[in-house]
Amino acid sequence: MAQPSPAAAQRNAFVPSLLAAIVLFLAPLLFGAGWTLFVLLTTAILALIVAWFAVQARHWWWVPVFVAIAVVWNPVYPLPLSGPVWIAAQPVAAVVFLVGGALIRARRS
Repeated sequence: MAQPSPAAAQRNAFVPSLLAAIVLFLAPLLFGAGWTLFVLLTTAILALIVAWFAVQARHWWWVPVFVAIAVVWNPVYPLPLSGPVWIAAQPVAAVVFLVGGALIRARRS
């Protein structure tokens, strides 16, 4: 019996992107329950992980996008963002994570 050939590319950034998108879609509920630090920390760490996978895949155009997300959502020096702009930024960043996770592919070696 013939073995199926392995895929030529792999999407390493997909799972961290999916986790970040889930957290960001739930962020309005989590902010109201006092989980602000969790949302900020999780989003910043996962953005840096996805940026690293973009570097490994040589998708350089995604790196500044995810570094910017890590800076905006960083819990160490939080930016003074609030109101409707901050609430709207959560799902926008979630969609960016989903698109990036689906498009960042590395060749399997």
